[in-house]
Amino acid sequence: MGDAPAAELDAVLGGDAWDVGVSLEGAPPSTGPIRLGRNVCYVVLAVLFNQEDAVLLVQEAKPECRGTWYLPAGRMEPGESIVAAMRREVKEETGLECEAVTLLALEERGPAWIRFAFLARPTGGTLKTLEEADAESLQATWWPGDPRVLPLRAPDILPLLDLAARYRRSPPHPATLPRDLPCTPLCLRLLVAFTNHTGDVWVLLATAGTPHLPVVACGTSPSELRGGLRRPVLQLLGGCLPLVSSPGSLGLLGLQHQAGGPGGADGICFNVVLSIPSSSPGGAPPEPRDPAFRWWQVEEGSRRGRILQRLCAAATVPIRS
Repeated sequence: MGDAPAAELDAVLGGDAWDVGVSLEGAPPSTGPIRLGRNVCYVVLAVLFNQEDAVLLVQEAKPECRGTWYLPAGRMEPGESIVAAMRREVKEETGLECEAVTLLALEERGPAWIRFAFLARPTGGTLKTLEEADAESLQATWWPGDPRVLPLRAPDILPLLDLAARYRRSPPHPATLPRDLPCTPLCLRLLVAFTNHTGDVWVLLATAGTPHLPVVACGTSPSELRGGLRRPVLQLLGGCLPLVSSPGSLGLLGLQHQAGGPGGADGICFNVVLSIPSSSPGGAPPEPRDPAFRWWQVEEGSRRGRILQRLCAAATVPIRS
């Protein structure tokens, strides 16, 4: 396999970044660079607690939801990093400064809408009051009780509050934050693993150039924009592997993005893991139909153990479609 793919695999397993390169597997026809406001929409959201375990909520000022309560959230702006966008939204809507702890969830409806939900901690500032109401929010509060008794803008924040509470009690995955590395397309780097009942592990590699983890781009046609991030993954795997059952769910290991990337592109690479189910206890992975792919058996014990651990659903940032 050589050193480079092993280093790439270790970086991805550890939540780090790795250069995407220029040649992608299963890439759709180019429709120009990825640009916020044109063919993608990124949203940030933050869950913060104080020392008394009260959660930070904001009262909405927008006419369509005025007076309701929600977590601080908003759209990312061109030229921002993902974490900077989250910190700006928290400051504008609540008056508080904060720092990111980890991603809690990646929520998506395809490239047309991707939301990054963070767990963050307050680091300063003054809580916004009604006297400071503006177009961003009416006020902010530390809410000590059950948020369901409030008129919420939407109940979709409740599962995120549960995730945050569980993470604070016992983190199921390492702290996961965006890494600063440019990426022109919106794409997914795939750690596709095959395991059998005896604990053997294989990883799918793309063979063009130096063997590497496959990278598939998300298309930006109208149907692809709303097709979900899983769609290009299934298209790639369906074309190269004789699958007898559906692959496992996607889990996020890490992501990379750089504000003001090449040519102003707002691309992101999501490093994801998924498993190919085995049809027999001691079985080997299905032979690829496409010579552009091959399996590599992971024999080094600690690396194999890290892959098996990350394949557990709770050991990655959940991707919710």
